[in-house]
Amino acid sequence: MAVDDFKDQWVETGEGLTVCVVAPSPALLAGVHSLLSKIESVEAIYDLSSLDEIDPYLANTDILILAADFGTNLELGEVLELSPGMGVLILGGDEFELNRMLAADSDHAWGILPLEATQEQIEAAIQAIAAGLSVGPPSLLNLPLVDSEVGMDLQIIDPLTDREMEVLQLLAQGLANKQIAVKLSISEHTVKFHVSSIYTKLGASNRTEAVRMGVRRGLILL
Repeated sequence: MAVDDFKDQWVETGEGLTVCVVAPSPALLAGVHSLLSKIESVEAIYDLSSLDEIDPYLANTDILILAADFGTNLELGEVLELSPGMGVLILGGDEFELNRMLAADSDHAWGILPLEATQEQIEAAIQAIAAGLSVGPPSLLNLPLVDSEVGMDLQIIDPLTDREMEVLQLLAQGLANKQIAVKLSISEHTVKFHVSSIYTKLGASNRTEAVRMGVRRGLILL
């Protein structure tokens, strides 16, 4: 889901979150720390200059925040293996392989935001990740994935458009075509066109399959 879509759906996490920030420069680390200190749901912040320093903090970390050039994807993969329940938020991550790795990871809620993300966006992402959701731009959420349970390639040959993502989300909510048309202020004919396109792109033959495939790919907020 897009992080801006979560701003009006924030959840109470029940207790303060412990966040570990990894950033390569003191200035960037201080800036991220200052921003996080203003977020009410964040109770404790650990500041690290590299992933090499994280071992003593892993057991207590709810969300790991990685800013800019934090290290290698291999290092991150090793850290994630040691802490399967931890959420991950990347600030400034734009490497395809990193994005693909996170999008294919079913053990961790994750988010990717630009380094210039606002406090409100970062807070929304943290709330979403704490709720077990993943947030990011549609281009990332449409990354090719593999269903590990059946070894099935879940690649979307032609990525869903922003409008198709909206329609798919409303399909998942059980709305009929006429209701979707009213919700999005478009014609019912246009809705049918988008639904047909979604079926084609997801390889689905009906609404149930489209929603199921959308959930597998992380395209749908439940």
